[in-house]
Amino acid sequence: MVKLTINGLPVAVEDGTTILEAAQAAGIFIPHLCYLKGINNIGACRICSVEVEGELSLVPSCNTAVRDGMKVITNSPRVRSACRTNLMLIMSQHEGRCSLCDRSGTCQLQKLTNDYDFYENLYVTDLPTDKDRMWVKDFPLIRDPAKCIKCMRCIQVCDKIQSVGVWDLMATGGRTRVDVSGHRSIDKAECTLCGQCIVHCPVGALRERKDASRVLSAIDDPNMVTVVQIAPAVRTAWGESLGLTPEEATVNHLAGALKQLGFDYVFDTSFSADLTIMEEASELLSRLTKGELSQYPMFTSCCPAWVRFVKSRYPELVGQLSTAKSPQQMFGSVIKSYFAERIGVPPEKICCVSVMPCVAKKSECDLSTMRDEYGVQDVDYVLTTREILKMLKLSDIKPEDVEAAPFDRIMGDYSGAGVIFGTTGGVMEAALRTASYMITGKNPSVGAFGFVRSGHSKDYPWYDAAFTIGDSKVNVAVTSGLSNADALCQAILRGQVKYDFVEIMSCPGGCANGGGQPFHIDDIERGVSRGKVLRRIDEDMDLRFSHENHDVQKLYDDMLEKPLSELAEKLLHTDHCAWDMPNDCN
Repeated sequence: MVKLTINGLPVAVEDGTTILEAAQAAGIFIPHLCYLKGINNIGACRICSVEVEGELSLVPSCNTAVRDGMKVITNSPRVRSACRTNLMLIMSQHEGRCSLCDRSGTCQLQKLTNDYDFYENLYVTDLPTDKDRMWVKDFPLIRDPAKCIKCMRCIQVCDKIQSVGVWDLMATGGRTRVDVSGHRSIDKAECTLCGQCIVHCPVGALRERKDASRVLSAIDDPNMVTVVQIAPAVRTAWGESLGLTPEEATVNHLAGALKQLGFDYVFDTSFSADLTIMEEASELLSRLTKGELSQYPMFTSCCPAWVRFVKSRYPELVGQLSTAKSPQQMFGSVIKSYFAERIGVPPEKICCVSVMPCVAKKSECDLSTMRDEYGVQDVDYVLTTREILKMLKLSDIKPEDVEAAPFDRIMGDYSGAGVIFGTTGGVMEAALRTASYMITGKNPSVGAFGFVRSGHSKDYPWYDAAFTIGDSKVNVAVTSGLSNADALCQAILRGQVKYDFVEIMSCPGGCANGGGQPFHIDDIERGVSRGKVLRRIDEDMDLRFSHENHDVQKLYDDMLEKPLSELAEKLLHTDHCAWDMPNDCN
């Protein structure tokens, strides 16, 4: 152990620990902007500089290792003066119109300037020109360079966590800026729209495209029936900014709030997650039986960011994606066919809205392949968790005070298997539960496929297992984060590993850690804790298997007949090669 003092307080930490980490362990706050543990330790902002006895200059605490006997001061006049100067320099190149910024109230820079009583800047403002601020405004991800503080978090997250490389530094010296790599416009880049750059940006330089005003217009239209679905992962996070625990912020309280907002019908996407499992498990068994998985596995396709990634990076694997639509799109397709017929409303008079923890879902619902033969979209608009919370605030609806409401019938039933879609391994576990039933005719124990909860192997960044179901042996793998997915795909293509079924989620930890989840002013990763919420909900439910969902069974009895039927293929499946991505299979 290394022993040192920080502000006179004795501290003992492991060798190799940075000053910033040692201070955090001792409960001492050192301000910082660019630092992300293990991802961005470059000391670019210099906000975290501290005084070390014996050192002539201040040192950045984020990348300076502790040493025995070190004496650190984090709040001396010299440190405070340097931090204030660095804040002024950053603010001279930052458009400080906080009231117009998406991150107002959750912005780390705003908090620091407030803490330092920042009311004037001694440095000349130098903002990007209008030409430099040009952007593809209908793209689901929006960037404003006038708010960028060049912390390079987005670059490092996109490179190290996602292996996509959308962002890069342009020019040199005082003209250095962050922009889309290769001097491309964002719609020509291989951006997967995972949104991890958005949630890791400490300021408001990155955000999702806002669609709330169009949704409100649909709600206000007396000739339009509005239907909203809530994704499983949303229930884990929507109460965070309201100071509510997951036990207090139930999905039924959110359903009640959405009813009060004016939606005519409110449903849980967990219903269509169960429907997805019926189709996907059937497809898996069909492809196994036909020998179509002898070389490469079938991959899940419910994560649109992963689909965008594989189309751009590994076109030879696109044909291995499950053709089943995502739960979001299946829901929309069924709403505008089966549900529309039941309530006697033409599909074009139904506005279907999704509340998702995801930015890529905005792109998915706009795909030409996600429409019926008359051009009617399955899903009309996608709102992130952040957007729906702002809509409720705008309407002065306090979800914590709203009475919990049940989901509407016809498509209101769902299982715990549908709920765990929102965490890594959940799709795999749900699919194996139902695939086992389809093979053996009886339910497995609900913990039979719990290996997927274990994270990843010590030897490689994914987790795998082999199961014997009936007379069939099934080899499966699970991972999340596109860097991990990249490594897994390479291993599969090189023949180093052989699997039958693979689940991939683009966001580390799955949808619970999605790019559309609420902002926080700290750097705490909440994906694991949110995922545990979904696991607990599954464990507490009486209904644990997708194939036992009564509303799904009735849907097949009334209209679809059976999984993979001709009508099911038409409504619930898609062609992943029928739309374009840069460098994709076309």
